[in-house]
Amino acid sequence: MQSAGQYDYIIIGAGTAGCVMANRLSRKTGKKVLLIEAGAKDDYIWIHIPVGYLYCINNPRTDWMFRTEADAGLNGRSLIYPRGKVLGGCSSINGMIYMRGQARDYDHWADVTGDDSWRWQNVLPLFKKSEDYHLGAGQFHGAGGEWRVEKQRLRWDILDAFRDAAAENGIPKVEDFNCGDNEGCGYFDVNQKRGVRWNASKAFLRPAMKDGNLTIMTGSHVSRLRMEQGEQGPVCTGVEFTGGGSAWFAEAKETILCAGAIGSPHILQMSGIADPALLQQHQIPVVHALPGVGENLQDHLQMRMVFKVNGAKTLNAMASTLVGKMQIGLQYLFTQSGPMSMAPSQLGAFAKSDAQQASANLQYHVQPLSLEKFGDPLHAFPAFTASVCNLRPTSRGHVRLASGDHALAPRITTNYLSTEEDLKVAANALRLTRRIAASPALSRYRPEEYKPGAHYETEEDLYRAAGEVGTTIFHPVGTCRMGRSDDAMAVVDAQGRVRGVGGLSVADASVMPSITSGNTNSPTVMIAEKVASSLLSRA
Repeated sequence: MQSAGQYDYIIIGAGTAGCVMANRLSRKTGKKVLLIEAGAKDDYIWIHIPVGYLYCINNPRTDWMFRTEADAGLNGRSLIYPRGKVLGGCSSINGMIYMRGQARDYDHWADVTGDDSWRWQNVLPLFKKSEDYHLGAGQFHGAGGEWRVEKQRLRWDILDAFRDAAAENGIPKVEDFNCGDNEGCGYFDVNQKRGVRWNASKAFLRPAMKDGNLTIMTGSHVSRLRMEQGEQGPVCTGVEFTGGGSAWFAEAKETILCAGAIGSPHILQMSGIADPALLQQHQIPVVHALPGVGENLQDHLQMRMVFKVNGAKTLNAMASTLVGKMQIGLQYLFTQSGPMSMAPSQLGAFAKSDAQQASANLQYHVQPLSLEKFGDPLHAFPAFTASVCNLRPTSRGHVRLASGDHALAPRITTNYLSTEEDLKVAANALRLTRRIAASPALSRYRPEEYKPGAHYETEEDLYRAAGEVGTTIFHPVGTCRMGRSDDAMAVVDAQGRVRGVGGLSVADASVMPSITSGNTNSPTVMIAEKVASSLLSRA
């Protein structure tokens, strides 16, 4: 085993959180930082063209290619479970939507951790610090930061009509979803720069490469953390990994896991930090008992409702001919706009599934296109898709190692729709979508429900329909969650430090105690920002 050297910090994973962490810990600090990434450089052309997510998800060049276990809530189906395996991680393959969630999300985290620094008014400055908002700085936005936020460079009549129909159902038109209360309907802001994807690698990693303090090793798979017994308990002293056909180890004063909600718990488990019963099943010596590692998996399940339309311009028709495809390509080539600049979803809406909800608990991603499932060709008929998800699911899954071989993927058990509450929210969400589609603002397009189908009518029918059209919207969180010292299932404290283990922190979406009310990428930027600040304050 070869030595890769000694460092002040080792960061595992060059995804969204890892890029932020590498920037903050290495720039202008004089600290030596090693960033270990299993994937390759982000030099694949389809990473940077926004519509290229179609070619990055479920592509081994950029995706870990995970699959879930068969899920009873999805009528026995298994899903692809995309996670970025490339510099920039999920920010290189995701939907580019800039979304913070709701103020109540962060206030809840403060209550769970007992640390008021997680409250909305205290994390808002962290969001603003990294932001470069297209309209400049203001009460809720920052300018001059690394994380570029722009308006989308296109609009669609069918989406404008959906927005009008939503307003007819009490969902007001809004311009900004990121002020603490995101209820309403409008076009999403996106992490793009002049029609090109702006991933975390461009934003945070490339500037950090200039200072000479940062070493990046791509194509390097972590096998386990190096642990020693200290006076106060186990201490992480470094990392063992493989790369370039060789086995390596590196040493550091502090190691930070930024491998995401799937990778971070898996590495902890492989290193003997988990539930002892799970470790013993796979003959892994117990280093430190933490039963919460890999538990508490949460995700947003989207139900993809498809409506055929008449007389509407949709991408189905535009992309169905060679001439149409050429026009789309030329538009992007000369103006960096049009369908090739599209985020996967353009129009968003946040609404309540029923009147008893204290705040919006549903999110819509509305698209001027349709297909049977991800990876399939577009339908031959004009249609739009209204995907709706439960923002605060009560169902919980888990991530658990499948064997003692670190190269084998862990088992991902999602347990979608496993609670009565989630089933009822799903049924009400389907009903609300039907009411929007039947509203006067959309009547000129004569929407006809194609999926799941109007024949699903009763409560039990709708539960079954939710399982049939439900799929992940790629927001797994919570598997190394924060909590108080008396919380037996908490994996890290409010500063991201792994409980009972020295020299080891986690800073990614896995530390969320509960999922945010919206897309999870930019909250992950904030988490890394906050943990990095805590680490530097202790240095």
